[in-house]
Amino acid sequence: MIALQFLFTVIIAALIYAKGEIVATGVVLFAQRLGGKQGEEIVLLAVHTVRGVALGVVGTALLQALLGGVGVVVCGVPAAFVLTAVMFMLCIAQLGPAPVLIPSVIWLYYNGDTAWGTALLVWAIFASTSDNILRPFLIRMGADLPFFLIFAGVIGGLVSFGIIGLFIGPVVLAVTYRLVAVWVNQKEDTSEHDHPQGDEIQ
Repeated sequence: MIALQFLFTVIIAALIYAKGEIVATGVVLFAQRLGGKQGEEIVLLAVHTVRGVALGVVGTALLQALLGGVGVVVCGVPAAFVLTAVMFMLCIAQLGPAPVLIPSVIWLYYNGDTAWGTALLVWAIFASTSDNILRPFLIRMGADLPFFLIFAGVIGGLVSFGIIGLFIGPVVLAVTYRLVAVWVNQKEDTSEHDHPQGDEIQ
């Protein structure tokens, strides 16, 4: 099922990419018909959020793999370059570097390198948990949204929907946040116009 879903994803992405400008224009026009200028802003917000999530996923995977790679190199684990490449692929799949670092720690302990094994164990915990901070921070760089909102969207989406939730969660929260902000500002504008009328009546 995973292979089939991946195949369908690639096919759909290729079709959309081939006609990307036409599809994008159609979506923007449709949003304008629904919500005017605010509808277009919501679409652009969703686009920026998705791009930010993609940047966050790849950037976090790269940084986590580099952290894990530094750890195995310093601790003297063989085939460090290959292990780093494997960690990068695992991080892209949202599995983290732990499946590589934990066997490396066991290997060091098995060979009697207790000090290096303990050091790599501490480093592995740091590298494996760093994505909780790195990913929302990098996503916020691509989408101008509150850090807590991005963090909640990433964690909640990942827990609820898996890997695809990394994109669904932040986008849903971002669009909802912007809609609520627009609605609140409209209410404030209305109330400001109401006050002068009250003063005239008085």
